[in-house]
Amino acid sequence: MGVTPLMSAIQKGMGDVVGSLMIILCLGAMLGKLVADSGAANKIAAGLIQLFGTKYIQWALVLTAFIVGIPLFYGVGFVLLVPLIITVAARYKLPAVYLGLPTLAALSVTHGFLPPHPSPVALAQQFNANMGLTLFYGILIALPTIIIAGPLFSVTLKKYTQKPIAIFSTNEIAEENLPGMFPSLMAAFLPVLLIGLDTIVNSTNVQKNSLTSLIHMIGDPSVAMLISLLVSLYTLGIRQGKSIQKIMGPIGDSVKEVATILLIIAGAGALKQVLLDTGISAELIQPLTKLSLHPLLLAWGIAAILRVSIGSSTVAGLTTAGIVAPLIALSGVNPCLMVLATGAGSLFFSHVNDPGFWMFKEYFNLTVKETIKTWSIMESLVSVLGLIGVFILNYFIQ
Repeated sequence: MGVTPLMSAIQKGMGDVVGSLMIILCLGAMLGKLVADSGAANKIAAGLIQLFGTKYIQWALVLTAFIVGIPLFYGVGFVLLVPLIITVAARYKLPAVYLGLPTLAALSVTHGFLPPHPSPVALAQQFNANMGLTLFYGILIALPTIIIAGPLFSVTLKKYTQKPIAIFSTNEIAEENLPGMFPSLMAAFLPVLLIGLDTIVNSTNVQKNSLTSLIHMIGDPSVAMLISLLVSLYTLGIRQGKSIQKIMGPIGDSVKEVATILLIIAGAGALKQVLLDTGISAELIQPLTKLSLHPLLLAWGIAAILRVSIGSSTVAGLTTAGIVAPLIALSGVNPCLMVLATGAGSLFFSHVNDPGFWMFKEYFNLTVKETIKTWSIMESLVSVLGLIGVFILNYFIQ
């Protein structure tokens, strides 16, 4: 390509991807910061531990991670939940890895499978998949995946009794300063409810009227995130006696946390457009279409190879999208399932080139070998089980 068409392709690719995602990602960062700083996540965890009791405390933490993992970015959720895990493990004299790995499995699944997380949202946009259906199918796959890769797999982890690093701690919020359970849950679930309501209405034969138009408007992912943020600003901020100035400072800072993510996504969008404009995608697809591999398995495999090679699940997923997107039109495969298959592949076998691998190792005071036998195996289980779930759904949907 000449310099001029090359730069045009880069600009178009970056604009197409980032233009549709920036609002969702920035609003998601703001909402996640509010959930973390207000103590809403701590409130949900405390309520679930009280509900489940000490015997099922692991399940309480897993459910907490799944709930707060929907609105929180993975890095934010990781840093928020790990000190909570360490505190609970010390209080009930349980191995931290035994409690922590299932909890982080739930967080990993929401990161890889469920909008409004960056990779699933970007993949849905590139595959022209319905966001609500992708979320619905993702939850169906996520629940059994979390159970198997989390609590069931953790039965083998009780031998890891290392004490976690003491330096990792969180500021305790007094019980009387925590928000109520209802606003805490609402902050986590309102985006899901709004997007899900729109999906339900669109999937039925309800005649279009002013009510359905309103539902369609508030169910748009960007609008749903904005409404959720505004509601949470009041219920978790103003109603708790915090001033606008005190609330807006951390929320403004939260946008800085997604700058790197936006640049990664923009770079992947630019690469995708260059692949398309040069015809490289078509050249790659021609031999791939001759392979006797199902498109869903192919997307998963390419994403898994890229994940192992480069470490970043987001880059692996979005790079795969630029390669396999033409297969959707050729094969007629469900684009929502293509999103989930690619997302599952992008989680495969996290190892030494993944920052998450080292975060888990350091937080839980493990050796590299022990981290591979725990964290890497868990991530691989999540990936493979996700692919199995996609094929099961594909059998019933097709």
